[in-house]
Amino acid sequence: MSEMTSSAVSAVVEALDVTKRFGSTAALKDVSIRVMPGESHALVGRNGAGKSTLVSMLSGLRKPDAGEVRFGGVAAPPIADRDAWRERVACVYQHSTIIRDLSVAENLFINRQPARRGVIDWPAMRRDARALLDHWKIDVREDARAGDLPVEARQLVEIARALSYGARFIILDEPTAQLDGDEIKRLFKRIQELQREGVTFLFISHHLQEVYEICQAVTVLRDARHIVSAPVSALPREQLIEAMTGERGGLNVADAAARAALPHDTPVALEVANLAGVDYDDVSFAVKRGEVVGLTGATSSGRTSVAEAIAGLRSITRGEIRVDGNALPPGDVPAALAAGVGCVPKDRHHEGLVLSQSIAENASMTITRLLGKFGIAPPVKKNAFGRKMIDALGIVAQGPEHVVSGLSGGNQQKVVMARALATDPGVLVLIDPTAGVDVKSKEALLSVVDRVREDGKAVLVVSGELDDLRTCDRVLVMFRGRVVAEFPAGWQDHDLIASVEGVSLHEE
Repeated sequence: MSEMTSSAVSAVVEALDVTKRFGSTAALKDVSIRVMPGESHALVGRNGAGKSTLVSMLSGLRKPDAGEVRFGGVAAPPIADRDAWRERVACVYQHSTIIRDLSVAENLFINRQPARRGVIDWPAMRRDARALLDHWKIDVREDARAGDLPVEARQLVEIARALSYGARFIILDEPTAQLDGDEIKRLFKRIQELQREGVTFLFISHHLQEVYEICQAVTVLRDARHIVSAPVSALPREQLIEAMTGERGGLNVADAAARAALPHDTPVALEVANLAGVDYDDVSFAVKRGEVVGLTGATSSGRTSVAEAIAGLRSITRGEIRVDGNALPPGDVPAALAAGVGCVPKDRHHEGLVLSQSIAENASMTITRLLGKFGIAPPVKKNAFGRKMIDALGIVAQGPEHVVSGLSGGNQQKVVMARALATDPGVLVLIDPTAGVDVKSKEALLSVVDRVREDGKAVLVVSGELDDLRTCDRVLVMFRGRVVAEFPAGWQDHDLIASVEGVSLHEE
């Protein structure tokens, strides 16, 4: 790791061989990074690579189990000394920490307002705010309500607040996720101006094209390890994608590339036409019976919102969802269930399970009206159904009365899958179906996809995980709220990920 050894004292911030474990999971293994003064340094990697854990170390939210963090060659302050951390580093997150109902001035000096005789000195605070904004050439009114500012301006106010503490190292976490093209150009222009004035940035983005536009250096993490740090100019797109992906994982799952094509006259089970919502627009596609379609994209692409709209979990602003030719009322989960849509939601703990209840109760939650009169199912019927699902999905448990909170993450996810399948849906929507589960559970969950496909059901797999997408007959890629590409089964990792990240591997 020779790029980590020279002139260490000159680095604004550096992590040296940091390791962090959460239980038996290694979130970071001997990871190092050096960020030099006045540069914009990109930190990239697939979901789960360790980026968030590293950022939590560099911003003082977590202490490494091994290794150390240094600022200007000096050991980082103790975690408890928040003022010392604020003087060194600030993180501007994708979701703003600005308090929308307060003014810009109040946000800039929150919890440290100038006072006279124990009372806030409002004129002094507005003057100080104006001086701070002028110094850093941030063109917003100090008396404006923060919630009325565009996202780009709120981010600049957060940057100004960080600079006012003395920090000259700013971490930007997905700063362009909610911005349009012109706003991104203005933000990048401002970042470049701040760099010239001595501010250093760590830039985290899923859009690799932006790395080439705004950054001078890049560090790649993969599987909790440091892969490479290099000048951006020395790392062509092909090499950057290769560093992020590495070799294909060894999951034993059915690859759709070997699957026979469906007959041309196979009926369409799910049709989405010109769908629009909060973070997506003009999304259209169809899924036939017995077909598995993948929907992928960066976290901010809108893929999850589209899936939740189909399952009735989220309303839409425009467009239509049809199941077997019948229009679904938007934002109506019971209607979606009645129409034959089953769903494994993104957050199993809050949307998928009642942790204090048993496997049988959770698995049969959507069909109690079928198991008993007046929606009250006798325990014996619930337990019989629970036992059936335990056998069908290989749930490791003492029995159907086993409380779900006592199961492993993989077995909890199998219970969520059981509930989705309970209504015998014609359309199955799976949102990040294997997130946070072990390899064997992933294989079991993905084998279910193949089984229900063979039964003639339509499956929509919404995920950023490559192994989830290998089960798909074709994969649609979303970027900034729109479907931008379609890949038939047999795609290459490099090409799919380049599309997800918004770069072309074939530019001259």
